[in-house]
Amino acid sequence: MTTEALHPFSKQLLAWYPAHARDLPWRQTTDPYVIWLSEIILQQTRVAQGLPYFHKLVAAFPSVGALAAAEESVLFRNWQGLGYYSRARNLHKTAKLIVDQHHGVFPSTYQDLLQLPGVGPYTAAAIASFAFGEAAPVVDGNVFRILSRYFGIETDIMHASARKEFTAIAQGLIPHAQAATFNQAIMEFGSLQCSPVPNCADCPLRISCNAYATKRTQSLPIKSKSKAARNRYFNYIVVVHQDKFLVRIRTEKDIWQGLWEFVMHETEHVADAPEAFGPYTDWLDFPMTELKAPAKHLLSHQRIFSKAWLIQVPDYVKLAIPSNFQWMDAQEFENCGKPVLLLNLITDNLILHEWLHL
Repeated sequence: MTTEALHPFSKQLLAWYPAHARDLPWRQTTDPYVIWLSEIILQQTRVAQGLPYFHKLVAAFPSVGALAAAEESVLFRNWQGLGYYSRARNLHKTAKLIVDQHHGVFPSTYQDLLQLPGVGPYTAAAIASFAFGEAAPVVDGNVFRILSRYFGIETDIMHASARKEFTAIAQGLIPHAQAATFNQAIMEFGSLQCSPVPNCADCPLRISCNAYATKRTQSLPIKSKSKAARNRYFNYIVVVHQDKFLVRIRTEKDIWQGLWEFVMHETEHVADAPEAFGPYTDWLDFPMTELKAPAKHLLSHQRIFSKAWLIQVPDYVKLAIPSNFQWMDAQEFENCGKPVLLLNLITDNLILHEWLHL
């Protein structure tokens, strides 16, 4: 029986990991459902933020069958606050696909996992290695950073060719007999040791690290600038009539699709009434109060500037409303998934907070 030869990088990384690994619940299982759920949560989300959501979602949907059977609105309500809601939509779609087409059993290979909605190369490699032991290397921002520094790679990681290049390097480093441990180790190393501001003083790879030797730890990896964020201006009109709120579900292919909101009119710049009310200017005749709204809400490529007003329609008035809106009482609306911006708007205004029990 021959022993698998390990690159010095891999040896040192595997020696470092046991003493530094965080005790995370998804590391204590080989259940592909639990691993998949954790990986989708951790896309664009830090571990500290994602951990309570992981526990909540596993409790609400303990199996892929339970998730597939759930209403999308229930999933969104449990996902509320995590952002990037396309992840939740793909979770639901994938759960249904696994139940309907795979009899509730997860695909067990990297290539088959790639066919699932919302599962890209990184997530497929994570599930394949952690659940099934396949030597498929995970390649994400952490891995780009570690390998570019250690080997002195000057490829711009924003270029389309970068993933193929770094994946080939990682494939040559991953030990087939310890694929899961290696992938966990390199992810942990990027989070705790070789972070954007690295801790080189205690780094076990320092002696053979190209970036450390050439004093380029701050200039590697090379990453071209992403496009500038887009500014958007949302004007919310919180309409209350007979103790109910006028709300709608966002159906456009835009941010927050599938989430609920109050009446909103988007303008090209910061606006005041009546311009901010757009097609709803007739409602200005009702008692109106300007609310405190989040001044700026940051998304990955958008900056949302918001303003808000409360319109209280007298009980005796029969208000004509747009066809895509409906009246909801406080309890119904509380159970709907809402964007974080809207949650902040509600929380920042005592009158809304009390009405909506949040």
